[in-house]
Amino acid sequence: MKPNNNKLASLLALALTAPVLADETCQSPYMPKITGQEDVVYVWTLGMEGIGDEQDKMVTVDVNPKSAHYGKVVDSVSVGGRNEAHHSDFTDDRRYLWAGGLDTNKIFIFDVHADPAKPKLVKTITDFVAKTGGVVGPHSFYALPGRMVITGLSNNKDHGGRTALVEYTNDGAYVATYWMPTDQKLQDDPSKPHADGYNYDVRALPRKNLMLTSSFTGWSNYMMDFGKMLADPEAMKRFGTTVVQWDLHTRQPQKIFNVPGAPLELRCAWKPDHNYCFTSTALTSKIWLIYEDKPGVWKAKDVADIGTPSNVPLPVDISISSDDSKLWVNTFMDGKTRLFDISDPFHPKQVYEKKIGAQVNMVSSSWDGQRIYYTSSLLANWDKKDADNEQFFKSYTWDGKQLKEQFSIDFIKEKLGRAHQMKFGAYSLYTAQAK
Repeated sequence: MKPNNNKLASLLALALTAPVLADETCQSPYMPKITGQEDVVYVWTLGMEGIGDEQDKMVTVDVNPKSAHYGKVVDSVSVGGRNEAHHSDFTDDRRYLWAGGLDTNKIFIFDVHADPAKPKLVKTITDFVAKTGGVVGPHSFYALPGRMVITGLSNNKDHGGRTALVEYTNDGAYVATYWMPTDQKLQDDPSKPHADGYNYDVRALPRKNLMLTSSFTGWSNYMMDFGKMLADPEAMKRFGTTVVQWDLHTRQPQKIFNVPGAPLELRCAWKPDHNYCFTSTALTSKIWLIYEDKPGVWKAKDVADIGTPSNVPLPVDISISSDDSKLWVNTFMDGKTRLFDISDPFHPKQVYEKKIGAQVNMVSSSWDGQRIYYTSSLLANWDKKDADNEQFFKSYTWDGKQLKEQFSIDFIKEKLGRAHQMKFGAYSLYTAQAK
C-alpha cells in the first residue's frame, strides 16, 4: 500500500519549515519538531532478574533544568516480563510511542500526548510473528505518513538473520511484509556473495524517494551469551554485510551494497543539498558513507576508522548533528564516545573522545547540539558482567570543546534495570497540537 502523496508532501514541508531548536537528530523527517528545551526523556529499559519488579519498562526522566524534578525519574510504566526491550519511536504525529521486545516479539504502544510526563500503555501487539508471516525480533520503528515501518532481525523458521521489513498503520493494524532481498542481480558488486537478507535499522530521504536498511544478526546470536558467541566460529559467521537501497514509495528494493562487518544505525544528513547517510560497522569498526554519486546512482564507501579496528571496540550507536558537521560515535567495549568532524563526509576526522562508563551504548544529541544523553545497555546477554555491568542514564552539555556531565542516574540503584534507548518529549508540543 502506498502512502498518500499529498499528506507525504505536506508533512515533509512541515518538517523542513518547523522551528528546529532542540530535538533529537535521528528522528523521522515526517515528525513535528520539538521547539525549545526538551522536558523529558523516555528510556526504554530492560528488566533485570533480582532488580525491582524485574520487568521491562518505559522510564521517564525530567531533563529540563528549570524543573523542580530536574535529573530525576518522574515515572515508570512496567509492561510485564522481560521481552528484551530494545528500540522505540513515535508515530508521525508524535502522539504515540511504539516500543518492541526482541525476544517475545511483543510491541507496546504508549500514549505520550495525554500526559507527556506519564506515558500510558494503551495497546500491546502480541501476534507480530503470525501477522507478518514469520518475522521475529521487531527492532527499529520509523514513522512514515500514517504508518509505522518496523525492521525485523530474524525469522521463526531457523532463528537466523533472514528477515523482513514490516508496515503497520498508526492504529496498530498490520499492512504488509517486505522480505529482505537476496537477488544476486541487485548487488552492487555481483562478484561478492553478500545478498544475505539481513536487517537492522531503517532511514529515509524523502526528497530522493530513498529508504535504506542495514543489517545485524538473528535471534540465535543476539540472545546468546556474548562471550560464548565470540568463541563460536559458526556464530561469528552469522552477521550481516549489507545495506539495501529501497524505493521509499513502492517499498521495493533497488540495490544491495556490500558493507561488511554488521552495519548498524543509519543516520541521514538533514540539509536539502546533502544527499548522503552514514552507518558504522560493529565488527570492523568503520564509518561508511552511502551517497548519491550522480543523479539516481547511489554508492557505499568506507570513509574512516573508529578507534583501533584490530581491538574491535564495537561501535554501536551514532548521532549526526543537525547541521551535518559532526557525528557522535559510541563504542561499547571501551565505554567511549567519539566525535568526528564530517564537514567533508568523505573524510571524517576524529576531534574528541571521552570515556562515559565501563560500557556505553546509545547516544542522543539535541537539535541545537548543546545537550548529549547516554545510556549503557546493549543486550541483556551482551552487557558486561559484575562491576563493569554499569547501567545508567547520563546527561552532558557540549560547549564545542568538551562534554560536561550534568547528572547521572544509576538504574540498578534505582531498581529500574538496564537503560537502553532514549526518546525526547516536550509538554509544549502537545499544547500546540491541542490548539
